[in-house]
Amino acid sequence: MSYTSVIKKELTQLETDVCCKRAELSALVRMNGTIQLQNRKVLLDITTENPSTARHMFTLIKSLYAVQPEVLVRRKIRLKKNHVFVIRISETANDILSDLCILKKDSWERIEGISTHLFRDEFCSRAYLRGAFLAGGSVNNPDSASYHLEIVSTYDDHSIALCKLMNDMYLHAKVIERKKGYVVYIKEGDKIGEFLNIIGAHPSLLKFENVRIMKDMRNSVNRLVNCETANLNKTISAAMRQIENIRLIEETMGLETLPEKLREVAVVRLQHPDVNLAELGQLLATGGISKSAVNHRFRKIEQIASGIRDRHKGG
Repeated sequence: MSYTSVIKKELTQLETDVCCKRAELSALVRMNGTIQLQNRKVLLDITTENPSTARHMFTLIKSLYAVQPEVLVRRKIRLKKNHVFVIRISETANDILSDLCILKKDSWERIEGISTHLFRDEFCSRAYLRGAFLAGGSVNNPDSASYHLEIVSTYDDHSIALCKLMNDMYLHAKVIERKKGYVVYIKEGDKIGEFLNIIGAHPSLLKFENVRIMKDMRNSVNRLVNCETANLNKTISAAMRQIENIRLIEETMGLETLPEKLREVAVVRLQHPDVNLAELGQLLATGGISKSAVNHRFRKIEQIASGIRDRHKGG
């Protein structure tokens, strides 16, 4: 079972108040519902590929409107494995659509956006987002390389209203148009976690946050290792260049020609080729000097070595 399917199964098991059920069902019907006329009767079909969502919609309709919906199961076209579940309402469909603030009362005119009459309080707003996710939502498995949550809707006005509803809760959602509709999406991992908390998917939220913590820890360890490796490579490269300069001076002039402080650091570097400048400063017989002082001495040695190389090129 996919991570999205696990979340949706959790959401269908939540117990909520009547007003929240109405808001949740409104989102489900608006996003997954279709209206058709058959034998002079209005039929409302609500479709889903998720069996848990289908059972949930059936229960919501039955508890809110005391009607017995019909359940149909169809095979998906193009030989895909998933079935399509259809919850069909053949009685009082127009009244239900009006009560859910999808159609205007005694009219076939669609109400644009999301009606504020659905929301008695913040919990109803959360319920609407829960219904929208059940209808057209998906989220990447937290183990994947990137975080991405999206809700697909057919109408631009509804998508914009849905995005605003999410951003009223500081979720940083955005809208983009695609071939088959409009997508409201969130890319930030912490905001996806907040969304899961808002819609009530708490067990999945715990898994999401646990994986995020482990990923952050691995990334931090990798950064530290990479940083240490880079510093080590830098230290080794610098030490090799210093030893090369010292050997050149030793072969051409002799180390005894160097001033005492330069000769001392040169000899210690030859004896300890793998230590960094700070450690090298502590090994000097003079009682230890700072890293910057050691570095200053090596710059002097490098100047002498560069002079020798220049003379050899001129010769």
